[in-house]
Amino acid sequence: MKIVVLDGYAGNPGDLSWDALKALGDCTIYDRTAPEEMINRAKGADIVLTNKVCFKAEHFDLLPDLKFIGVMATGYNIIDCEAAKSHGVIVTNIPAYSTNSVAQMVFAHILNIYNRVDHYATEIHEQDAWVKSLDFSYLNTPLHELYGKKIGIVGLGNTGSATARIAIGFGMQVYAFTSKSEFQLPHEIKKMELDDLFRECDILSLHCPLTPSTKNLVNADKLKMMKPNAVIINTSRGPVVNAQDLADALNSGRIMAAGIDVLETEPPTADNPLLKAKNCYITPHIGWASYEARVRLMDILVENVKAFMDGKPVNVVN
Repeated sequence: MKIVVLDGYAGNPGDLSWDALKALGDCTIYDRTAPEEMINRAKGADIVLTNKVCFKAEHFDLLPDLKFIGVMATGYNIIDCEAAKSHGVIVTNIPAYSTNSVAQMVFAHILNIYNRVDHYATEIHEQDAWVKSLDFSYLNTPLHELYGKKIGIVGLGNTGSATARIAIGFGMQVYAFTSKSEFQLPHEIKKMELDDLFRECDILSLHCPLTPSTKNLVNADKLKMMKPNAVIINTSRGPVVNAQDLADALNSGRIMAAGIDVLETEPPTADNPLLKAKNCYITPHIGWASYEARVRLMDILVENVKAFMDGKPVNVVN
């Protein structure tokens, strides 16, 4: 079978091997593919693997040989799954490969904000602040413990649950907005309505999928409910947060800080208000990208292709 990888660089910038995939067929790998290049590159392929290159309804008539699309990520909203199904194209994704890495990124942001790690490292390296200190310890900002703080988790799937377990380890009070019943939750996690999470929690961590009901979930009205020392962490999807409303809340001191790993447009446009917002700490969508997570991604990707070729597809989303 002919296999085409449209945008392999993000998942494998060169530190992993494609050999296991190449052993399965005639394999062509592109680092990146622009939208206008997609049809020519995918033409004639039985199997196409994509991370962020979109497949719209009108594309399927132009790719009559296509039988399988493997999304090299958990989210698969880049594919018109109904159109794929109507053309007999199987679509798969890669679930849960980055669960622990994303949960770790949540706490990397939280600890940076609460312990001001970036602030002090920068002052010491660039301003000799500790060298010039009159005391053995240099302190010019408040620092806070996580113990006893309330964390609200929006969405208690794999990543939300992993985040909750870490929070429990820190001795935090954990609350969740989830479709699960309270009887399905561990005793350390209390179910709470969404507005109450905004009102009561010191930290709000977003782990929900992007749907019409979650787009702009964090908006001016919700931000007005929050404590002035509250922190928002978003490692889910950029459009879950209204960027301008969050920037306004940060710049006005309405809330204390935000840790953001995802934005509405990626890479962001230069005018994104969060890029210059006060106390907004942004990482470039790397929560998923630890070496270990990418190894799992590649392993599951190959297994998805093998299963399809054996006539027993797994992780099918359409």
